[in-house]
Amino acid sequence: MTPRVDAKSSELVSIFHKQSGWNLARVKFFVFMISALCKVQTVGFEKLATAFDSNASTSSSLRRIQRFMSEYLLDTDLIAKLIFRLLPHEPPFRLAMDRTNWKFGQQNINVLVIAVVYHGVAFPLLFKLLPKFGNSNTNERIELIERFIRLFGSASLDCLTADREFVGERWIKYLNENRIRYYIRIRENFWVLQPHNGKRVKASWLFADLPLNGCRVNHRIIYLNDQLCYLSASKVKNKDGKPELQIVISFNKPEDALCIYKERWQIETAFRALKTSGFNIEDTHLTEIGRIEKLFALVIVAFTWAYLVGDYLHRYIKPIPIKKHGNKTKSLFKYGLTYIATVLLNAFFQDDIDIFKFLSCTTLRLKFSYLSDLQ
Repeated sequence: MTPRVDAKSSELVSIFHKQSGWNLARVKFFVFMISALCKVQTVGFEKLATAFDSNASTSSSLRRIQRFMSEYLLDTDLIAKLIFRLLPHEPPFRLAMDRTNWKFGQQNINVLVIAVVYHGVAFPLLFKLLPKFGNSNTNERIELIERFIRLFGSASLDCLTADREFVGERWIKYLNENRIRYYIRIRENFWVLQPHNGKRVKASWLFADLPLNGCRVNHRIIYLNDQLCYLSASKVKNKDGKPELQIVISFNKPEDALCIYKERWQIETAFRALKTSGFNIEDTHLTEIGRIEKLFALVIVAFTWAYLVGDYLHRYIKPIPIKKHGNKTKSLFKYGLTYIATVLLNAFFQDDIDIFKFLSCTTLRLKFSYLSDLQ
């Protein structure tokens, strides 16, 4: 371990010690784990143990990881508050709700996530491990929303986006009654009731004449499963190249529905970063819910760190090259992750920024003062 990196790690230990209330040994382990995740970019315990910035042997570090996963009760509310303070923009936030899942052997790993969408990415903030395969239920969704409100206040929630899985009478009723703005896609074959004429029609019939790449707002409020909402739709080509309607329901402001709903896809970017394009969380052999929850919490902190570093590098140090079709040659997350790994692994690399400062909630707002330029 180099003195340069060790000094920065010590600074980060001090920061987390003050913020978390954990004992010093637990904070050091947390910092070692976050740093190791960025170095080896996988969740395999053996590889993580080899990357610990510690004088202990690899076998000793491996035992520490195993004890943490089996014995320690990690406060995921504390992790959520940490990420909330690290976010590079101010509330109220647009949220995306979605699930990610994978399989280890015969065991299905199923995670319901709320993420804050922002400039092409989403920051996973709250999550719930589902002890089953398949869709979430209304109680599980409500639990996550109410947890967000309890931790951060209703004023921090601008609106919620979600895909076709997240529908249902009681769910929409809950959102309506609590005046939570939402933009949720529904299936084309859903039946709706038009209060102005009492007719019951399929949602797709209201947009039957919509041309390809066209969009339209149905300004008359309708009933969907006995709940009032608005409809908006666009017609696009699906992944098979065939025309497909995207119909979105909303609490209000249906003219914004299609634009805001598109931001939901940013959570897919985050899931890819947690999986194949970043930390390979699907490689874990963990199957017990409590242990996977701890691992997921650690990974989303590392993800947030990598994105913040990449965003800063792109804006102030060296912009990411742009391809001919206009996309970046790499994501901001991958840019930051590679940079962090280089700093931590290469004793002779002279870094232009203090990467550990980006995990300091007390200094982050100053570090990211450039965000006022985005307004």
